[in-house]
Amino acid sequence: MPNQKIFLVLALQFTFLITAHAQLRFEQDFDDDAKPWQEIVTQLPAAPKNENLIPFYVSATTTLKFAIDSKSLTAGSDGVIRYVLVSKSTSGSENISYEGIRCSSSEVKLYAFGHKDGTWGRSRRDKWEPIVEKTTNRQHAALAHDYFCDNKLIAGSVDEILDRMRMQRPFTQGFNGN
Repeated sequence: MPNQKIFLVLALQFTFLITAHAQLRFEQDFDDDAKPWQEIVTQLPAAPKNENLIPFYVSATTTLKFAIDSKSLTAGSDGVIRYVLVSKSTSGSENISYEGIRCSSSEVKLYAFGHKDGTWGRSRRDKWEPIVEKTTNRQHAALAHDYFCDNKLIAGSVDEILDRMRMQRPFTQGFNGN
C-alpha cells in the first residue's frame, strides 16, 4: 500500500510537471515580442500601367508628382505593405520603384527599380530605413501616415487603402503615433 501511495504521488508530480511545461511552451508560442521578425520572400510585380496609377498628395512644396500602381499593392503576412511607386518630374522624366513600408517600425525598403522595357533591376540599397518626415518629397511619410499605417498597424485591407487613395481621403494628418 505505501508503494502505491508513493507511485501515485510521483505520477501526480510528473503529470504536473508535464502540464506546466506544456503551458510554458503554449505561452512562449504566443509571445510575439520574443520572436524575431522575419520578412517574407517577395516577388516582383508586373510593370505598372497608366490606367492603374493612383496619384496621391505629398506636400505643397514637392517637386515631383507621385502615384502608386493599384495592382501592385499587397499587405504581407509579415506586416509589410508592398507597392510600385511612380514618380514624375515636371519635365516628364519618370522613376519607377518597388518598395515596402513596415508600419510597426515606420520603415521603408526599396526592393527594385523599374526600367522602360518593363523589367526590374535590384536596388543596391535594399535595407530597411526610417521614414523621415520632411516638407518636400515626403512620399514615404505620406503613404505611411496618411494611407497605409495607423498606430503602427496596417490601416485596413488593401481594398480599404485603395478606396481611401482613390477618394483622396487621407485618414490622418501627420504621424498619428507612428
